[in-house]
Parts: sequence; C-alpha cells; structure tokens
Amino acid sequence: MISFNLCCDDGHEFEGWFRNGQAFDEQAEAGVLECPYCGSNTVTKGLMAPAVPAKSNKRDDAPAQVAATPDPAARELVDQIRKLRTHLRENSEYVGEKFTEEARRIHYDDGEKRGIYGEASVEDARELREEGIDVLPLPVLPEDQN
Repeated sequence: MISFNLCCDDGHEFEGWFRNGQAFDEQAEAGVLECPYCGSNTVTKGLMAPAVPAKSNKRDDAPAQVAATPDPAARELVDQIRKLRTHLRENSEYVGEKFTEEARRIHYDDGEKRGIYGEASVEDARELREEGIDVLPLPVLPEDQN
C-alpha cells in the first residue's frame, strides 16, 4: 500500500491509500476518486516528501541528522501563497461565523459590496456556489496544520 497526498480542483487537501501508483492513475482517469470535502472528481497528487526507510544498521549513539532543506521552488510557492493569503486578509473584512449570511447579503445587493472572509461549512460553501455566489477557501499553509 502507498499513501498519497491528494488535492481537488477546489484546493482541498486530503490523503488517499492505493495498492500502487498505477492504481491511483487508473482511478483518477476513471473519475472514481472523490474529494471528501466537496465531492469533486478532479483529484490530483499533491506535494509529498519521499518516504525513506530507516537504516537497519543505525547506531543509537549516532548524532541526529538535520532534515534536508525543502525544494527551493516549493519553498517559493509556499511563500507566494503566504503573501496572497496575507493580502486577502488585509484587504477584506473578517465576518466570522456570519460569512454565509453576509455573502448572500452582498450577492443580493442587501449589503455593502466588499471583500469578506470567515467561517463556513463545506455544505454552506456548496450551497453558496449553487446560488451563483463565488466563494473560495483561503489557502492552507504548512503552519496551519501544526
């Protein structure tokens, strides 16, 4: 079995287990993979660190090794996502749990037109999209998962 970090076309990240790499490719091509958050069938492999097995002859008194620096391109991508998220937060209003209600008010011209962000369930976000209201999740960063 092999574990892959996966992501859908809406940016949700999740993990999937497969018999091998070919099994993932076959299931993705057949469209049978599904995002557990939004139900999207457009699922691709995300960025992953290789799983390197420990050496069987490792000494207990050996000094710990420092992890390798991440790929510079990946580090640059994360930095750009961090800047984008900061820009969105600085130029939008946080409305917290009232996000769904406020998004509808703005869409139906019952509220001031402005950028907002806040909390919404996957189901609430799906309903907003079905009503024609554009919503996107803020990008998730590595430090958000600690």
